Amino acid sequence: MHAAPAYSPPTSTRLFEVWRELDVPEGWRAEIIEERIVLTPPPGHEHNLVADRVHRLFVRDMPDHWAIFQTAGVSVAPRVGLFVPDLLVIPRDRVPSDAEATPVPAALALLAVEITSLSDPETARTTKLRAYAGAEVPFYLLVDRYDSREPTVSLYSDPASGHYRHLVQVPFGHGIELPEPFGFSLDTTRF
Repeated sequence: MHAAPAYSPPTSTRLFEVWRELDVPEGWRAEIIEERIVLTPPPGHEHNLVADRVHRLFVRDMPDHWAIFQTAGVSVAPRVGLFVPDLLVIPRDRVPSDAEATPVPAALALLAVEITSLSDPETARTTKLRAYAGAEVPFYLLVDRYDSREPTVSLYSDPASGHYRHLVQVPFGHGIELPEPFGFSLDTTRF
């Protein structure tokens, strides 16, 4: 099943209001991508297994004062966008304290993880890559199961002027070093 645009109102303020009021079916994700609200169906089992594996690898080596979310809305202003990354690593003291589902400003995150989908891998490869860099998310980990050459894991870092200045890319089955503040190797052999 493919992601489908649900609504495209003319202003970003109104767009966020509409997003907040949506009654999305369980398991689906509503994101604002390039000034459109896009509904994405629940991911398949392979996608979930990769997300679970990445989550477990991070939990093993993360300090207690960091949190890992799989359902957090992330605001990527100044671009009009609100994503729900597959994983988001954020210090607990940066998590908004309000009771409503307020999006987390992307600049507060340490790392966003996206896993490509078969129906739309380009959104994670280009649109979200640019948006996270523009929002100065320090690290963007892209697990690309559908790369045309072979499945790869890419770690983008050092955002400046809307671009990441550093990229480390490895094929599945190899480790990828996560620099400080993480300081551990992410084993991709079971992706």
